[in-house]
Amino acid sequence: MRFFKRPRGTASLRAKTIGVAIAACLGILSAASVASAAPHNPTGEFAPFADCPLNNSATSSCVYSVSTGGVFTVGLKTVPLKNPVTLQGGIAVNPLTGAQTFVGAEDGNTLSKTAQPVPGGLLGVTAPSWWPQVLKDYFNEVVINQGLTGVTATVELARPASEIKIDALKILEQSGTALSLPVKVKLSNAFLGSNCYIGSSSSPIVIDFTSGTTSPPPPNTPITGAVGTVESGGGGFILSLNGGKLVNNSFSAPGANGCGGILFSWAVDPLVNSILGTPSPAGKNTAILEGKLSLANAESVKESE
Repeated sequence: MRFFKRPRGTASLRAKTIGVAIAACLGILSAASVASAAPHNPTGEFAPFADCPLNNSATSSCVYSVSTGGVFTVGLKTVPLKNPVTLQGGIAVNPLTGAQTFVGAEDGNTLSKTAQPVPGGLLGVTAPSWWPQVLKDYFNEVVINQGLTGVTATVELARPASEIKIDALKILEQSGTALSLPVKVKLSNAFLGSNCYIGSSSSPIVIDFTSGTTSPPPPNTPITGAVGTVESGGGGFILSLNGGKLVNNSFSAPGANGCGGILFSWAVDPLVNSILGTPSPAGKNTAILEGKLSLANAESVKESE
């Protein structure tokens, strides 16, 4: 199957060499075997791939990624990624065309719904920079973020898992789209209700991450990601990129919807938009994910049980 582009220059040749090694060890170049409809419990180094969709006969490799750092900026608000976010599933390959499709996690939890505290909460109030650190932490984390004004932001998958795109070679080459995520952001607070979102299933925020350098419209300026360290495990059947950074600051974000519930969203949505600066055009938003991406040969994951 044709998985890699023709290399250009020394850097691309090196990336292709590593990419071929990845493909060979993961079995991406061969057809997947038929998996029975049964629960799976991989062990040892393969244990993190427990929710790989092995019951899908086309799954040739398993994906497990944990982002432990980064930021998400929409309009006027920047939310640091303080709590780890997990992306998991598998890659299915069409044996006739070589086309790849992302397959969601076996338990349906493809992108973890991990809430992140929004600095300043609903009112956008944070402690003065000149306060002692202990006092700042108490004010920001307890008085604001845990009080009635506290707000959390949760990035959720807005479209079917099959619309996720991931390309390990693009990460290595530091060019093009390495990871594409169609998402929406849920804002949670007693006042906002249970259905307050930026983006939706019909109008998702599509973020095309790269490990290379972005070319955003102004006022944003280019930012650069990182490949991370290439590591091998599982007897050579697990490939990991540790300490990598994926970036994008060229996407747009729609306005708030559903805030305050059905009865009051007409009034609360404009309030939220004024606080966040949404709708927010391309050039005013940024997403950065830092962490570890691991790929494993699906057959090896099954054999570890």
